[in-house]
Amino acid sequence: MDQKERLRYLTSQFIKDSEQYSGLTVPENPEEQRALLRSLMNIRMPHPMDTQVLRIQDEYLREHNRENGIVSLSDIPSCASCGSTVPHASQIHLWQGDITRLAADAIVNAANSQMLGCFIPMHACIDNCIHTYAGIQLRAECARQMRQLRKQYGNDYEQPVAVPMLTGGYNLPAEHVIHVTGPIVTGRLTRENEQQLSDCYRNVMNMCVEHDLHSVAFCCISTGVFRFPNRRAAEIAAETVTEWLQEHPGYDIHVIFNVFKDEDRQYYEEVLYNEH
Repeated sequence: MDQKERLRYLTSQFIKDSEQYSGLTVPENPEEQRALLRSLMNIRMPHPMDTQVLRIQDEYLREHNRENGIVSLSDIPSCASCGSTVPHASQIHLWQGDITRLAADAIVNAANSQMLGCFIPMHACIDNCIHTYAGIQLRAECARQMRQLRKQYGNDYEQPVAVPMLTGGYNLPAEHVIHVTGPIVTGRLTRENEQQLSDCYRNVMNMCVEHDLHSVAFCCISTGVFRFPNRRAAEIAAETVTEWLQEHPGYDIHVIFNVFKDEDRQYYEEVLYNEH
């Protein structure tokens, strides 16, 4: 099968898999097929899928990710090589682009407390993108972990703020995904909000040590719909990571601050290159 054949096949199979939309027909336009397939993946609750469909899904997503362009750590210069004088700048990298392209040991997902990904079809949030291009196995693993936690803590359990969860990366270039829920800012930014965001970065770094991970790409946790001010978020991220690196001088790890918006790139450059 080529990509066009895989796309058409997967669209038809995910239509059949959907109770709500099983009467749909496969559009002829490939763009419409892609949009429909992604939407059906986004709304799908975790349940078993035919192994052949999963195999074709994996082939399709891995080829898509290759076509999209995989970015390795060696492709991203360190901040030190670009003139930064912040502590451990040789271990810190700044990169603007789609986090699903990064071939790191782990990428960080800004998750919600349910830990099942974004269910809004075609939503542009990072949670949606990561789950889409990892494949439906990612939501299934998150669901398995949450079921185990609910056995331990009760049926109402939700993942607390700043407590990370590690999963596989599946079809992503990254080996793992670390899902973490950041603080939601309601009204005025508080000191508690700031401490919770710092805890997100610190706890993810600690998880990297626990699982022998040596490269991690952070998204801009809690900005966007969680309403954490972007500039302050960048300051906290950089401060927390540099402090952690100073406290763990013997651990070999490279940290990528991944930004998507020009605004966030500017804030990180100001912090990492002292451009105030």
